[in-house]
Amino acid sequence: MIKLKRAYEPAAREDGRRFLVERLWPRGVKKEALPLDAWLKDVAPSPALRQWFGHDPAKWGEFRRRYFAELREHQDALAPLRAAARKGTVTLVYSARDEEHNAAVALKEYLARSE
Repeated sequence: MIKLKRAYEPAAREDGRRFLVERLWPRGVKKEALPLDAWLKDVAPSPALRQWFGHDPAKWGEFRRRYFAELREHQDALAPLRAAARKGTVTLVYSARDEEHNAAVALKEYLARSE
């Protein structure tokens, strides 16, 4: 099972293994205050794609298409997520305000499709 949670929400036992899936550290969060199993920068969208998207819902479909293409080129970066998901619950931790149109939502969809 793969879950999503904002970095600003408290961790919970039900989260299972927690992975930060952002290229940038969440603004205003101290590293020691964010319980994580790993920070997987390489599964995040490239800086150019992230900047192009700018969390604009109108670009969501094209963002997903481009991001999925990037993920297909970086399968090795997904290995820790896939391995953890085979053993139990995984939570993708993200910092975006928009809870419907962000890279973690797209990453969860990508992982579900490629199982």
